[in-house]
Amino acid sequence: VIPSMRSLTAEEYVEAFKSFLDHSTEHQCMDEFNKEEMPNIMAGLGNGKSTINVLGVGSGTGEQDLKMIRILQAVHPGVFIDNEIIEPNAQHVAAYKELVNQAPDLQNVSFLWHQLTSLEYEQQMKEKGAQKKFDFIHMIQMLYRVEDIPNTIKFFHSCLDHHGKLLIIILSDSSGWASLWKKYSDCLPSTDSGHYITSNGIMNVLKRLGVEYRAYEFPSGWDITECFIEGDPVGAHMMDFLTGTKNFLGTAPPGLRRRLQEALCQPECSSKKDGRIIFSNNLSMIVVES
Repeated sequence: VIPSMRSLTAEEYVEAFKSFLDHSTEHQCMDEFNKEEMPNIMAGLGNGKSTINVLGVGSGTGEQDLKMIRILQAVHPGVFIDNEIIEPNAQHVAAYKELVNQAPDLQNVSFLWHQLTSLEYEQQMKEKGAQKKFDFIHMIQMLYRVEDIPNTIKFFHSCLDHHGKLLIIILSDSSGWASLWKKYSDCLPSTDSGHYITSNGIMNVLKRLGVEYRAYEFPSGWDITECFIEGDPVGAHMMDFLTGTKNFLGTAPPGLRRRLQEALCQPECSSKKDGRIIFSNNLSMIVVES
């Protein structure tokens, strides 16, 4: 009997996500953006205040957060940074705290974690009636997990202080994901609980809100070669991440598995390089003004 298909648990997602990071240039792509654009974006923050308030929404294990905080420290030397984090996954929060404990260069930064979803945080703030304002809010690769994307963006945009900025990092419409979701969504299992949102969808929301924004695009790739090697454990993890499904290769009907593997090889999804199959993981960085 083939076990039935089911969605990944939070713990399984962490493991599958790690296999994705290990084989993609996702973080290197963000590093490029940090190096080329971030100092200019951050230069205008805080408007001369002695404390800059930062909010990370869905911050995961914190690596990207701390990189941005270090840029902020470099651009605004001596300024105190009040950093709040919204992250529902307990494992991620624990890993983030451990990173902070090991970082000797963060003396001028305070950390406050909210182990909540973005919606739970929003509800708490509305119940309190006192909304804290932030100079910089970032939502990195997290809007796929949100039920009401327009309202979530609207709420966090309303949390910006004057001259504040909201950074949204999301998959680009030029990525293989966009093609997969639009053209081959019938190949994806119903156990995939994410929302298929890409940069154009976000920009449409921002246009409707009538806010100013700038979008940057950076190339990124994900080596999915192992996904096509029968019995390869790395490939199995990567397919779990791609489909949001536990043991997709072992539980999916053979026809579905074959159709998805064929879709992944389509030129609008992937390219071949030195005999490897590289799935396009291009990112859009959207900077929204207050």
